Amino acid sequence: MANFRDLLKQAKQEIDETTPEEVQARLGSGADLRLLDVRELDEVQNGVLPGATHLSRAHFESRVEDVFPDKDTEVVVYCASGVRSVFSAKTLKDLGYAKVSSMSGGFSRWKDLGYDFKIPRILDASERDRYARHIILPQVGEKGQLKLLDSKVLVIGAGGLGSPALLYLAAAGVGTIGVIDSDVVEESNLQRQVIHSTDRVGVLKAESAKQTIKGINPDVNVEIHAFRLDASNVTDLIAQYDLILDGTDNFDTRYIVNDAAVPLGKTVIHGSIFRFEGMVSTFTPGDGPCYRCLYPEAPPPELAPSCSEAGVLGVLPGIVGCLQANEALKLIIGYGEPLVGRLLTFDAQSTRFAEVKVRKDPNCVVCGTVREHAHA
Repeated sequence: MANFRDLLKQAKQEIDETTPEEVQARLGSGADLRLLDVRELDEVQNGVLPGATHLSRAHFESRVEDVFPDKDTEVVVYCASGVRSVFSAKTLKDLGYAKVSSMSGGFSRWKDLGYDFKIPRILDASERDRYARHIILPQVGEKGQLKLLDSKVLVIGAGGLGSPALLYLAAAGVGTIGVIDSDVVEESNLQRQVIHSTDRVGVLKAESAKQTIKGINPDVNVEIHAFRLDASNVTDLIAQYDLILDGTDNFDTRYIVNDAAVPLGKTVIHGSIFRFEGMVSTFTPGDGPCYRCLYPEAPPPELAPSCSEAGVLGVLPGIVGCLQANEALKLIIGYGEPLVGRLLTFDAQSTRFAEVKVRKDPNCVVCGTVREHAHA
């Protein structure tokens, strides 16, 4: 009957081992290798090797292939002393990883040698509980959640589009959310603006939105801007944020936002609705077109009536606003494919999505290359 020592001896015979000295030398020479920390969370708080990925033994077998999908990647596994890493390295070998080794002596030996290590910023117990379903997604993980907590997103308009976007940005853990809206809640808003409630009719929309956000996630910092956005204040406002989510309902404000965002290098996530139809696109300066590439000029007022004039299906802004929030999460964390250069349309009557390519206009008055060369 084999005991633990027998199993450890056998595992060591089946895998390669390296030393902290060898790992340090290889990292210093620019070797392309990945470091995998398999200690528990309370151990990681004391420090990690620079650039290491953490994956505890608790979910190792089920998640390691998400963390390192390329099985030709060279992986050095380490733990506290070099025991758990042996079994983890064997697991990787059994899963088909071709270049795996265990670092003998583990983090303790690395630290004793005086090599560089980092004290990581980690989620506390309450945050790990709240965002547990995010953390287990390999595309998000703890690093992605920390990016959300550190992010600052400005939502322009706490109306039909802003309402669902604000709800999900807050629930996702976006650390600072700015809300700009100078209007007050009206009873006619409640058919679609789900962040407000009947008892807040007459209250500033920005203040009402803050109350709801705080009820969902009290840790979110909500910054209220209860004034009307115009050319005199737009630059100073959006410069304070990482990302802009545009939920406005008129072309004038969209142009003001776009024209200020491009020179500041700020990404704008656009959403718009009309009766049963909605559109979403992401405008990232330098990576794709801007809003004026899509609409160089505003259509005549009679062709672009407001929701109060043309009507809108109540659920439509909920769908479009959620798509805008989805874009924001992708951009903040850095996964997926943003809607840059793509206009996503949705028809609520047929429940069909479609996509239109949007190209950068070289003659665009805001981001065009012809304009840039002319002013060079």
